[in-house]
Amino acid sequence: MKLKHTLLAIFITAIWGLNFSVIKLGLESVDPYILAGIRFFLCAIPAVFFIKKPASDIKYLIVYGLLFGVGLWGIVNLGIQAGLSAGIAALVLQFSAFFTIVLGAFFFKEALNKYQIIGIAIALIGLLSVIRLTDGSVTLAGVTLVIFGAISWSIANIIIKKSGTKEALAFLVWSSLFSPIPLFLMAYIQHGADIYSSTSSQIDFKAVGSILFQVYPTTLFGYWIWNSLLSKYPVSQVAPLSLLVPVFGLISSVLIFREQIGIQKILSILIIILGLILGLYGRQLKFYFKSFSAIRPEKKS
Repeated sequence: MKLKHTLLAIFITAIWGLNFSVIKLGLESVDPYILAGIRFFLCAIPAVFFIKKPASDIKYLIVYGLLFGVGLWGIVNLGIQAGLSAGIAALVLQFSAFFTIVLGAFFFKEALNKYQIIGIAIALIGLLSVIRLTDGSVTLAGVTLVIFGAISWSIANIIIKKSGTKEALAFLVWSSLFSPIPLFLMAYIQHGADIYSSTSSQIDFKAVGSILFQVYPTTLFGYWIWNSLLSKYPVSQVAPLSLLVPVFGLISSVLIFREQIGIQKILSILIIILGLILGLYGRQLKFYFKSFSAIRPEKKS
């Protein structure tokens, strides 16, 4: 990737990392599904009246809208409400990088290598260690829901590649049309009609700020840039940069919610990140080490 695109991607990961804490703030007064539903309603309206529908087949827009809006963010919101801290949610969601590689191997015939297999195994050990945390920042239900969200994000990444779209912003805006109704319907099924009246009476400035941050910097700007990069570069080059999201996510969670970072949590996080680095960059690291050894001058006797 070009340097300017790499730096831009890093900036997006910083926004996304902060977004987990912003979501948690919004969930203090708004239902998870309604929070996501409002987010994607505002992503689509009024933008669809000013942005031409992309040339992509409508089926890709529908599937992406359902996966991204409902399968990813509706479920991740639910996971955070189920007791997962913003920092840990940001970390667990990065398993999407592995799911994306596995799905990419299936759809694009890219064979898995030994580093990816070993990396997945190491990361899973770290995930099991995270689940055993007892500091109140982790629940099994929360982890399970966010893992489901990670799978949805991975499939959504594949949909972007399969669609062949070059109109990243238009694709995002028009696909967002298919997210709100299922999300609002899920809130109705879970809580009944009263959830809408209670939301209108409980929503506050903090929730409004949370929604606006999720809509504009995080979704419309962030995913426009991310999907543009996915259309320009191989999935294997773009997806690994998401490793920075949990770093920014944990930092923001510590600053905003005073999330505790004990020794066990640090070790668990390091194990997962080690697994991700090995799985995503193992082959390149081996090549660099071999190249370094080849050019290193021999010691004089």
